[in-house]
Amino acid sequence: MASPGTQSGVIRFGPFEFDPVNRELRNGRIAVKLQPQQFAILALLVQRAGQIVSREEIHQHIWGNDTFVDFERGINFSINQIRAALGDSAESPHFIETLPRRGYRFIGELEPPVQSVVNVEPDDGAHSRQTWLRIAAGVFVLAVVALAAPVIYRSYRQQRPQEQTAFNALPFTALPGEETSPAFSPDGSRIAFAWNGDPVPGGKGFDLYVKAIGSETLLRLTRHPSELISPAWSPDGTQIAFHRMDGAETGIYVVPVLGGLERKLRSSRISWEPFTDISWSPDGKWIAFSDILPKEEHAAGHSPEGDGKGRIYLLSTETMESKGIPNSEKCLGQGQPAFSHRGDYLAYWCIRTHDEFALCSLSLASGEAKVFPITKPRTYFSDYPAGLTWSADDTALIYSLGVGFLGAVTVANGSLRQFALAGNVERPTVSPKGDKVAFSSFSANPNIWRRDLLHLESPAVELIPSTRGQQGAEYSPDGKRIGFESERSGVPGVWISNKDGSNPVQISNPHDISGSPQWSPDGKKIAFASHPLDRWEIYVADATEGIPWKLVTNISGIYEPRWSRDGKWIYFRSSEVGRAGLYRCPASGGGAIPLSKDIDSSDPQESFDGRTVYFASHEVLKRVAVPIRPGTESVVEGFPPPALWTVSAGGIYFVSPDAHRSVRYFDFASKQIRPIFEVDKDFGSGLSVSRDGRWMLYSQLGDVNSDIMLVDHFH
Repeated sequence: MASPGTQSGVIRFGPFEFDPVNRELRNGRIAVKLQPQQFAILALLVQRAGQIVSREEIHQHIWGNDTFVDFERGINFSINQIRAALGDSAESPHFIETLPRRGYRFIGELEPPVQSVVNVEPDDGAHSRQTWLRIAAGVFVLAVVALAAPVIYRSYRQQRPQEQTAFNALPFTALPGEETSPAFSPDGSRIAFAWNGDPVPGGKGFDLYVKAIGSETLLRLTRHPSELISPAWSPDGTQIAFHRMDGAETGIYVVPVLGGLERKLRSSRISWEPFTDISWSPDGKWIAFSDILPKEEHAAGHSPEGDGKGRIYLLSTETMESKGIPNSEKCLGQGQPAFSHRGDYLAYWCIRTHDEFALCSLSLASGEAKVFPITKPRTYFSDYPAGLTWSADDTALIYSLGVGFLGAVTVANGSLRQFALAGNVERPTVSPKGDKVAFSSFSANPNIWRRDLLHLESPAVELIPSTRGQQGAEYSPDGKRIGFESERSGVPGVWISNKDGSNPVQISNPHDISGSPQWSPDGKKIAFASHPLDRWEIYVADATEGIPWKLVTNISGIYEPRWSRDGKWIYFRSSEVGRAGLYRCPASGGGAIPLSKDIDSSDPQESFDGRTVYFASHEVLKRVAVPIRPGTESVVEGFPPPALWTVSAGGIYFVSPDAHRSVRYFDFASKQIRPIFEVDKDFGSGLSVSRDGRWMLYSQLGDVNSDIMLVDHFH
């Protein structure tokens, strides 16, 4: 029987007091509410402060083996609720840290337990005595852990990556249009960059410019507006090499720094903007660049790497011959090469899957490479390697993954560091002295528009106006509702509204990045992709109640959900290493069936009669018959490379890269293509047509702007 005077340990961390016996969490005098499961998880994490607690351990501790629940979702929800109660965040944790693929760790600094008095009413029952014996034992363990935790935490804290370092970036350019791909001159006094704001008459695109730091005078070096230009200075500062992306004119060029005729060194086939970056070796003998050789050249023996994937090559400035660098079978694509300042190493990005990247530092003498896996930040679907450069002393690789993210990897030990910068961060470059960093910062929030396909003379109408980005809109089967992606709550999430955009309601977890909403054929459910922890997952929510549940299957890293026309299956894309490709599984969950093992395949869509599945791959549209037999896919002849597309009853509406502001229609019966309408700004993601064929939803970028930003006193 417990009596007045029974002692318990009240543990303090931050502003909180945690009482494991009375099951209380207080912030000063304010009680913080937690559900029993959430309290038990917090108690387990505090008890093992400074140690990793796996998700399996949490599962066993809370539910055991005899309880059948979706514990994955339960853990995610509980951790999110605990963080909300503590005012914590997964991105910048003060108390609970997520360790991808490993579990969680309590990192708050604990104070020793405070002795308090617990008044308990008398109870002579045996059950009560056993309960209090267990509690007393638990209090003792917590007290011991609480006393030891500061030592454990201090020891662990010394091994953690450095905290984010904040820098203030100021505009180096503030020109109308887009400025991108900055490159410092060898003496650090000038920056070369691409700008599309001053086209020649009748032209439209990027040209090469040079501007001195501290001056507003521009020197234009090319007059051939192109889709993109990425420059690199020669070591002696007399020439600038650049990779031009411009259809048949795509290739490597050089031009004198003071102006003059440009000279083409080599043609290339690169068609993806981030991989146009090049690097000139310090001895002036080599230019490193990315290229894609066609499979037929590989078959003819022209290149051991010519398999249709992006590879890095070294172009000799003396002989104009090129050679490929070594490549690991795990590296499905190479890009953004960067020579070290001493010229003994070449760094580059290795693309493993859509969601898995690594930095490589290749010794040019031995051919051996150090590999540094890089965790993708939980931001947008489109985040991808967006730049790579060396620190001035060659001790670190500085890289970008897009929105507000600049990181550094110490080559000697692989330790990571992050730099906090506002806005988008692309194509960073470090000055020769290492005291400055320049990068391109891009902005263009997309919004959702509706077009009347039966009255194309009518102007488009903007739906659900917002100052935050919105795209990926999808009509419900009855045309009465819209599912869409929105950042209006601060984190990209999935929302549902009426067909006119009124009454928007979020159905995804507001703390998790989510997108790609897709309605079930009966309109009662909506599937979407979400990123609650370290990988993409698919959730299905009731469209009325809005309560999502996780789609459980035997493959991980799944996204881009699409329903079959009968509602029995969900098609999706997987980025799991070694198993990337397209799959489908039962809509209620279960084993996944392969559709295509091509890692570049995407956006599976079933025909209206349910007999064919279409998907994009290698800049072509493919199809496979239902029932699915992997390996039987074929190319849809006469269909141009699709950028955006959606299947309708009689054909496909699409936008292609060669006409990126035009919606066109491919007719299944006639195999003919006809124009539908054009827009005056670039498209965002998503293209949807109502079931009756009258209305189309699409997203369109706002005013596009990109400036070169400069950070001084970088360290």
